[in-house]
Amino acid sequence: MATSSPNWYLAETDPCPQEWVQAVQQTLPPTPPQQVRRIAQLLWQRQLCSLADLPGFLHPSHYVPTPAGAFGEDMHRAVKRLILAHSQGEKVAIWGDFDADGVTSTAVLWEGLGGLFPQHKTLTYYIPNRLQESHGLSRLGLDRLHHWGATVLVTCDTGSTDGPEIDYANQLGMDTIVTDHHTLPDQRPAVVALINPRSLPPEHPLATLSGVAVAYKLLESLYAALETPPSHSLECLLDLVAIGLIADLVELKGDCRYLAQMGLRRLQTHLSHRGPSARPGVAELLTLCKRTGDRPTDISFGIGPRINAVSRIHGDASFCVELLTSQDANRCKVLAHEAELANARRKALQQDVYQQVMDQISHTDLATTQCLVLASEQWPVGILGLVAGQVSQQLGRPTVLLRIDPPSGDHPRLARGSARSVQGLDLYQLFKGQGDLLSGFGGHPLAAGLTLPVDNVPMLRSALNRAVREALGGQHSLVPTLAIDLAMTVTELGQDLFRTLKLLEPYGMGNPVPKLLIRNAWFERGFHRNLRDRTGQTVKFIKTEFQLWDDTTQTGFPGEWWGHYKEELPQGRCDVVVELDHNAYQGYHVKLVDVRPVVAGHLKLGPDKISSQLLDWRRGVAEDIPEVVRVDRIPTHWEDWQTWQQLACQTDAALAITFPDGSEELSPIEIWQQLVGIAKFLTRTRTTATRTQLQEKLSLTPKSLDAGLKALAAAGFHLEPESEGKGTLSLQQISSLSLENSDALQQFLEIFQEEQFRRRYFAQVPLSTLRLGMVNI
Repeated sequence: MATSSPNWYLAETDPCPQEWVQAVQQTLPPTPPQQVRRIAQLLWQRQLCSLADLPGFLHPSHYVPTPAGAFGEDMHRAVKRLILAHSQGEKVAIWGDFDADGVTSTAVLWEGLGGLFPQHKTLTYYIPNRLQESHGLSRLGLDRLHHWGATVLVTCDTGSTDGPEIDYANQLGMDTIVTDHHTLPDQRPAVVALINPRSLPPEHPLATLSGVAVAYKLLESLYAALETPPSHSLECLLDLVAIGLIADLVELKGDCRYLAQMGLRRLQTHLSHRGPSARPGVAELLTLCKRTGDRPTDISFGIGPRINAVSRIHGDASFCVELLTSQDANRCKVLAHEAELANARRKALQQDVYQQVMDQISHTDLATTQCLVLASEQWPVGILGLVAGQVSQQLGRPTVLLRIDPPSGDHPRLARGSARSVQGLDLYQLFKGQGDLLSGFGGHPLAAGLTLPVDNVPMLRSALNRAVREALGGQHSLVPTLAIDLAMTVTELGQDLFRTLKLLEPYGMGNPVPKLLIRNAWFERGFHRNLRDRTGQTVKFIKTEFQLWDDTTQTGFPGEWWGHYKEELPQGRCDVVVELDHNAYQGYHVKLVDVRPVVAGHLKLGPDKISSQLLDWRRGVAEDIPEVVRVDRIPTHWEDWQTWQQLACQTDAALAITFPDGSEELSPIEIWQQLVGIAKFLTRTRTTATRTQLQEKLSLTPKSLDAGLKALAAAGFHLEPESEGKGTLSLQQISSLSLENSDALQQFLEIFQEEQFRRRYFAQVPLSTLRLGMVNI
């Protein structure tokens, strides 16, 4: 089995403009010049915001949040229906989801709507059981809410693609308001309102909201419309909003970032010693995970995994809403310890399943496998998404892990599980293209769940591999890429650097935790240990601790490497990539991201460094540049593209894409007919042609030309052997032509079709992807 080690590249851009340094300096409180330059440089490299938006990005007090009314008529209809339900004393049911975003969404609506509808009397909530149900609405749950008397259903973090279930809710007399952030359906469901940020333009400040933030916006609009809103402020919900936002797979920009920043301010007040916490459950979770609530990592590595673990282990996550909203400190303590134990068990299960998955992969030829689809009867479905994420990140391939259900009478056996993708491959679109093989699917471009008949698993594996191969344009796999932000020394690690990097928090998708390169370093005092749960039992989850040294320091800097043994730390000098972290319990330390032997020149130029050398002239020449290498033939492999790049580098010229956009192409059978026509012409006129002439005339590669010549031989033509040494080809018809399908013809058609897939990919691939291809030489 081959593994995919990530390509490292260091973002070596030109120094950022002085105006960016000045803008950062004016926005921040008095800050040392070196820190100002570093934060300006990071902002410039990442292009996270414009110069005008920089103050609002760095400090929420400068940001102007977007009104909830930006959702338009759907928001208006939702508010109108809830006000009507309140005035008529109707019963309202909240339908949530079992992950951290879904649980916090439910909790936000439970508290926010609870100001209008008495909880448990005219307001209730329902969260599906992860191990028995799937994401989204179900008839079973709808029947329960109907018997309770609900006439209004408000979904959160789910519902957009549940058209049949919404129709059933309508039959039961329930009006549905969907608040969600997942993929929109092709046909709008029969709902009162569908509030989903995916309906907004991608650049809209609300476009990346997660489920909990959409639920919060609904409450914001509702409270603004009431003549007498509830006495408590919506700001008291922002800590829950921050938990859901940071725990979910959304890009923290625009209002997302603002809400997360404001929520973190509120979250850190729960461990204040000035009095009891307003959320004793959240305070207890922070205590158990040894966090203080002032960092986004306190959510992503502390609170979030503990909420998620409850449904992964127990199935039912309903009590997590009580944990987050109850004022009963003793009850919250019990529930928080249940979540803590579930998280410990989750770690052990995840480690076991990961090892089993990697054992299966050891028998797989990764050189020919673009998408991993694995199944087992033993794997617990609750943690398959986590393991799939580990595998896809390590091997650079989309990964689908399935649990095969036990036999159930005459019913067909099902496989259900989770999938994780890599940047550049949209899972939802991949599954949508194989919808006839699936019983159901849904999720994000990078994370999805699916169910299908067991008999369809081999067909899905084959179909997804073909689809991924087409999407990659013939590239064997997406090699993981590790973007490094800054080169540092061990001496520079610590408080000053941490305070600088903290200015860009909260980190998340689109703004990852900065990766720091330490060259020529070494490890000392490495040891590993199994973690223990709150009862003292050992959990099969390893963490290695160490000290990091280089020639600049007289003291080793503490660090940790999760999921690895001390024997995996390399001996002697090495280059390492780390993230700097800090908490009240461990102090300043680094988390090891990747390590490799010291090799001169193994780092690649960052994409920003080379972007000026790449010109997109696919739709016409935009400028006259004398020193330019024109790529006039569509590549079929990344190696072809990198050959052009090397030529441009050798001549110190710009690289201009001048090949066509691929909108006009012939089918493989039409190319075959043209090849036969040329063969007939050469036979009739007793003339010759060169290989280059045939390749250029028919857009063939040497491989497809060879396959075409073999197909001609099978059809009744003879290639004169002596002509090959002269670089020319002459053909002679030796028998009556047989142009029916043959194995040789079928092979030619398949090879040419594969090359067309690749050309189509390169003809339409975004410039940003081509730049990344230039990095990964």
